[in-house]
Amino acid sequence: MSAGPAPRDEADGTHRRPRGLPTVPRRPPRDPAGLRDRARGALLGLAVGDAMGAPAENMKPSQIRERWGRIEGFVSDDPAGTDDTEYAIFSGLLLAEHGSALTVGHVEAAWHEWIADRDEGPFRGAGFSERGTLENLRRGLAAPISAQHRHAWSDGLAMRAAPFGVFAAGRPGEAARLVAIDGTVSHDGEGIYGGRAVAAGVAAAMVGHDPDAVVQAALSVVPEDSWTARSLHRAVSAARRARRDPAATQLSVERTVRSATVIGGYPWTDLAPEAVGLAFGAFVAARGEFADAVAMAVNMGRDADTTAAVAGALSGALRGERAVPPEWAAAIGPVRGSCLPSMAGMHVLDVADRLAPPPDGHEGAAA
Repeated sequence: MSAGPAPRDEADGTHRRPRGLPTVPRRPPRDPAGLRDRARGALLGLAVGDAMGAPAENMKPSQIRERWGRIEGFVSDDPAGTDDTEYAIFSGLLLAEHGSALTVGHVEAAWHEWIADRDEGPFRGAGFSERGTLENLRRGLAAPISAQHRHAWSDGLAMRAAPFGVFAAGRPGEAARLVAIDGTVSHDGEGIYGGRAVAAGVAAAMVGHDPDAVVQAALSVVPEDSWTARSLHRAVSAARRARRDPAATQLSVERTVRSATVIGGYPWTDLAPEAVGLAFGAFVAARGEFADAVAMAVNMGRDADTTAAVAGALSGALRGERAVPPEWAAAIGPVRGSCLPSMAGMHVLDVADRLAPPPDGHEGAAA
């Protein structure tokens, strides 16, 4: 499934934008200790959002309110990450090993070694895009043909994109380039664009303080006429409009963002343009504040584990690990391998520490 020819890239990996738009700042990473705090905030934020949103996945806001009222914390007695967290760990470890030298061949080999070629019984987790990819790989198809399935437009790349922004802090074009390499095995078209937007947004958040600059970075790496860009524009514009209303409530803001973004009546909730739009809409409406952004994404429903994971990664990168409420952080342990058995026992904070710049300030992942 192709979304048409990709626009020409600039040397730094960003897409050419119309005249009149401000350029995206691409500052080199500084303050390794501060970046480590943000790296941990980003990936811990992803895991918190995933675990908190999982019970509300595929639900409507009215169904969420009927069952729990407004979700403002974990509604499960035993919260755990799903495919969002486990695939983010998988991609993060691969990136930590290869860094900017990552190739499609590295990614394809890792999918075979750690997922496709293992005899672990029936496939137990992840979405349709991962299922389609694994079926193609097991049939002997190689990338990019392995991504030719019916859900190449899914948010399965966006959900695992945050580590690339952590690694390429301050370099949204590089983050987008690397996540597209990772996604070539499993996604195409809008699925790739969704991953690029999230990776670039996290990269900008890692060195900034302004949610609008984060949005700008995300838009700079996707074609301006893509569904992803249009969804981002609609969601963010709705969030800004809603928060300017002095009479706005949390519920009214969520309804405004959701109505501007969700494809009404469409049964599948894993559309990358929709999920990425909802996540950025929640992030902007919350002004980048962690707890508000995650709760808003969860309470809007749809693919709530992914939208909350992305909102959590963006706001965690922007505000740092200390922005994550301690009781939420304490609930996140090593993943169980419920979707990727090979990742069982790994913790997102271990991956964050490997991706963040070391104390000496040199860039690059730990080997």
